Amino acid sequence: MKLGVCSTLYRFLPLEQAMDYVVAAGLNVIELACGGYPGYGLCNPAELLADDAKLKKFLEVFEDRGIEINALAAHGNPLHPQAEIREQHQADFRNAILLAEKIGVDKVINFSGCPGDSDEAKHPNWCVIPWPSDYAEVLEWQWKSKVIPYWQEMAQFAADHNVNRVAIELHPGFVVYNVRTMLRLREAAGPVIGANMDPSHLFWQGVDPIRAILALGEAIFHVHLKDTAFNPDLNPVHGVLDPTSVRDIPNRCWIFRTVGYGHDALFWKQFISALQQVGYEDAVCIEHEDRLIGGHEGLQKSLAFLKDTVIKQRGGQDWWLLPE
Repeated sequence: MKLGVCSTLYRFLPLEQAMDYVVAAGLNVIELACGGYPGYGLCNPAELLADDAKLKKFLEVFEDRGIEINALAAHGNPLHPQAEIREQHQADFRNAILLAEKIGVDKVINFSGCPGDSDEAKHPNWCVIPWPSDYAEVLEWQWKSKVIPYWQEMAQFAADHNVNRVAIELHPGFVVYNVRTMLRLREAAGPVIGANMDPSHLFWQGVDPIRAILALGEAIFHVHLKDTAFNPDLNPVHGVLDPTSVRDIPNRCWIFRTVGYGHDALFWKQFISALQQVGYEDAVCIEHEDRLIGGHEGLQKSLAFLKDTVIKQRGGQDWWLLPE
């Protein structure tokens, strides 16, 4: 298992400086954001695909520092009902796949997206209850008319361009947000589609991330390490469906936290062990979205916490057992 970091932490820095920070932290694996909601930051696929000299210079930054680009990430809404947003996010995703192919990366990350409630809609409509029946009808229309056709097409596009793993982050607000919806999309679009396991988005839904790992198994393609903490005064009163601004921390029922600031070491050791149990041995990337701790300090604290938690080598021979 390889410990890495999501590049969004340093997206406002020059590329060379950002990668120097990664190396200084003792890391050599990165998930590189390149479009969608996080923007282009350190990587603009359209520009790099259009200029071989620029791409060569770009890659030298990583090669000179011994950093592995483990995945490209274009977190957007490719099903957005507004054409301008939808088309841009779809283009970002396609360019990420094309760039991944060109640089020899076989994994691209995205959200599943969320359509509106009709072709005339202006905003996404996230339907998660079956009654009144309007919601169930909209949800069925979304999957049949928008979700499945798009993702079948993109799964084939990715495979055609040697991207064998499209990791969909399970994220509320989009049609794929839990195990059931992830498996539904994978069944419809094929084994190129899998999960980006981020426990922070599962905690506040009331999902046990460890049981989710065991249920998803080989469908897990990528992992984010991010924590969630609950407000003990507000959460029992108002629940987890909280539209309060993420900037209004005192009045939110839950917030994202640096690893270890929401759940203890025992949980995270069990989390990593569950990944090992299902055969996941790829990157686990620290993602910082903690508004109480600065980004660089949050990375340092995460690394210190994870030092004795991440398993870097699978168990070897069972030398303590007698031959059968």
